[in-house]
Amino acid sequence: MTQQPGERPIRVFLVDDHKVVRSGMRAFLSMLSDIEVIGEAADGQAALDELAVRARSDTLPDVVLMDLLMPRLDGVGATAEVRQRYPDVQVVALTSFSEAERVHAALEAGAAGYLLKDAEADDLAAAIRAAHDGEVHLDPVVARKLTQLLIAPAHTATALTARERDVLVLVARGYSNREIADTLVISERTARTHVSNVLVKLNLASRTQAALWAIREGLAPL
Repeated sequence: MTQQPGERPIRVFLVDDHKVVRSGMRAFLSMLSDIEVIGEAADGQAALDELAVRARSDTLPDVVLMDLLMPRLDGVGATAEVRQRYPDVQVVALTSFSEAERVHAALEAGAAGYLLKDAEADDLAAAIRAAHDGEVHLDPVVARKLTQLLIAPAHTATALTARERDVLVLVARGYSNREIADTLVISERTARTHVSNVLVKLNLASRTQAALWAIREGLAPL
């Protein structure tokens, strides 16, 4: 896209806990005349700290590219904070996961777009420009998954994958995330993600509610 005379570039701030990802995005975006990377951070909390400094000097970005899975403060929490503190700053969520639940959480937090990390470079630029123009840009794969979530039967076991049902049964038995991970031979982080997805899909607020739900539905013994 050609930058109009006298028009300043779209200011972009990168947030990702992988330096190589930030470097790759910066390298690509530096080739575009209408987009300028003005800073970066390795996690959500570091991003909020840097944006607070920029707010005082009136150098806030127009768009933040926000990874969702990061230490200290994840992308969903950071997105919600950014949108609350700086309403004029748009956020495009960026992640390697395509679960519809993460899409929903990111959009609810105020994200103006959602891209997978394996998206084409041109799609990244398109998402930034769309966010800057007040539009929502969704990766096509993400859009399909979000649609599937919206039309799926609400709050029933059929909304869960086979692995999520296995996790739910173990939650009902009182297993911790570590014990679930050991039983299913997965990482503790993956176990934690599955538990979170179960709670979101069933609209439940806690593991205790999930256990009671599983017992009520006959998925786990009393």
